[in-house]
Amino acid sequence: MKYNHILFDLDGTLTDPREGITKAVKYALAQHGINVSDLSELECFIGPPLQATFTEKYHFSEAEAWEAVLSYREYFKDTGLYENEVYVGIRQLLDLLLSQGRQLYVATSKPTVFAETVLEHFQLTAYFSMVCGSELDGTRSAKTEIIQHVLDTCRIHTSEAVMIGDRKFDLIGAGNCGIHSIAAGYGYGSEEELRACQPTYYFKTVEEMLRSFASLAV
Repeated sequence: MKYNHILFDLDGTLTDPREGITKAVKYALAQHGINVSDLSELECFIGPPLQATFTEKYHFSEAEAWEAVLSYREYFKDTGLYENEVYVGIRQLLDLLLSQGRQLYVATSKPTVFAETVLEHFQLTAYFSMVCGSELDGTRSAKTEIIQHVLDTCRIHTSEAVMIGDRKFDLIGAGNCGIHSIAAGYGYGSEEELRACQPTYYFKTVEEMLRSFASLAV
């Protein structure tokens, strides 16, 4: 756990975005004649790139998926962004990590501009040295690309970095980039999904993660 550089996923790791994301997806699907009443059916959209999930779950063509993403953003940018909350214990965790002299980063598949707005809204911006997400045109949306961009831009040696995330995409991306990973079991990935990726560490709660980092100094 003696990592100098810690990368965090945003959705499902730092904040719980369930309401905003699922309502935005529901709105987008309605524009395509698909009505979903149970928002829990749309939780699979939390974490991975939206365009890919629209394609996989609803068999949209590439053009249809991109149109759905644009519809999603109509709702999300003005309303869904704020239907969100910081997980209990996250501020304490971030305070602890900074007090230990670590550098913190956000690596998210959410467009950078939206991620920055969320962090600013919840007064989390000051904790992070860099916020890296996807581009609005859909490029750099794969988690491997995003993590690698942070490592390259900030000149971080792989042996000193760890990625914390709640979905398999975070853990697989970390492995592809040659860094360790921490599975956040309190988010939207099942324990089975996360453990199948063989993360370096698995914590079921924010409190467990906090205790583990508190037990060590850099």
